[in-house]
This record gives sequence, C-alpha cells and structure tokens, in this order.
Amino acid sequence: MQDRRAQIKRVTNETQIRLKLDLDGRGQSSIQTGIPFFDHMLTLFAKHAVVDLTLRCKGDLEVDAHHTVEDCGIALGQAVKAALGDKAGLRRYGSGFDPRNPFTGEAYVPMDECLARCVVDFSGRPFLVWRGLDSLAFRRVTPTEKQQDMSSAFRFGLAREFFQGFANEARCNLHLELLYGAEPHHVVEGLFKAFAKAVDFAKQRDPRLAGQLPTTKGTL
Repeated sequence: MQDRRAQIKRVTNETQIRLKLDLDGRGQSSIQTGIPFFDHMLTLFAKHAVVDLTLRCKGDLEVDAHHTVEDCGIALGQAVKAALGDKAGLRRYGSGFDPRNPFTGEAYVPMDECLARCVVDFSGRPFLVWRGLDSLAFRRVTPTEKQQDMSSAFRFGLAREFFQGFANEARCNLHLELLYGAEPHHVVEGLFKAFAKAVDFAKQRDPRLAGQLPTTKGTL
C-alpha cells in the first residue's frame, strides 16, 4: 500500500519552513511557529484529522504574523497534495461529522456558542469559499496583539490566508462557514476543527473503489 508521507522545505526571504506529514498517522504533532495560538490550532488539526505533523517555521514576526501563517498554509497544502499521491481509492470528498447525528454527512462542529462547517473536495481545482465571518465586528488591537493574537477579531483575515494558501497548494475545493458565534478564539478553533474532520474523512481510502480514481474524468 502506498506510503502517504511527505516532507516540505520552503525557504523565502520571509519564512523558513520544514514540515513532515503522515496522512495515516495517529494524531501526533510537534509544532513551532513562534505564534502560540497558531501552534495550538495546528496541533488540534493534527489530532482531529488523525495525521502526524511536524512543523518548524521561523518567520518575520517582527513585521507581522501574516507571512508565517500564510506560508504554513502553503506548505501544509503542498504536503497533503504530495502525500495523497495519485489519489487512487481516495474518498476525495470530506464533510467530517455532525455531533447531532454522525450519519448525516454534515460537517458541523460546535465550539461552545459557535457552530462551524467545513466541506473539502480534493478535486485538483483550488477554490476557497469563506462565509459568515465578514459581518463580525472588528476592533483595534495593539501591535503585540496584531503580531501574536491570531484569535482576535482582527485576525480572522489571517486565518483566511492560511486556508487560502492550503486550498491553492492542495488543489482542493475548501468551503468554510461560520453559522453563528461571537468569541474570536472559539470561532477560529471551531473552523480549524471542522477543517480537520473534513480532511480526515476525505483522505481516507474507500475499499469499494479498489484503487480506482474517484472521478469520471480519468484524472484528478
């Protein structure tokens, strides 16, 4: 059976990233990006997507957290694409689970007062849909918060850059939606957990396909 692992080295004038990924791991991770909240998000992604992830990033945090977060999304997307290989036998579509009814195929994930939804399709076509977050109130933040606090309302746009980078490089359709919620930490965490569960399902092999590609096109 195909070994679904990948290693990515990405070096620019803004970030230096080394990443290891095992799609068939056990949810173990070791993350160091210099942004504690972002480390937390990537750690829970690995746990709930049931992948093993090691990531080291040295970024220009003295400028802003933007390059670090976006480039980590790019590197993770590249790793997932590489690890999926030819995609033979892949489920392809992932909508995670619904805690209210795990058989409905809906990717609703609650986080206290928030409810987030994610659907992914490893289609070979990059596209991000980002709904329900633009209406949330923005607030002024200090330079320290701007650099470190990805969970603040100001940083919802930063989370979007991570998911956009991932979708572009994994070449997948990625739909993320906040149905409701208010507390910034809960909103971002809910989105990452929904993302993780959708990826977990989509990356699995479907034994009924017996190595066939999950498409009528003949290629993904």
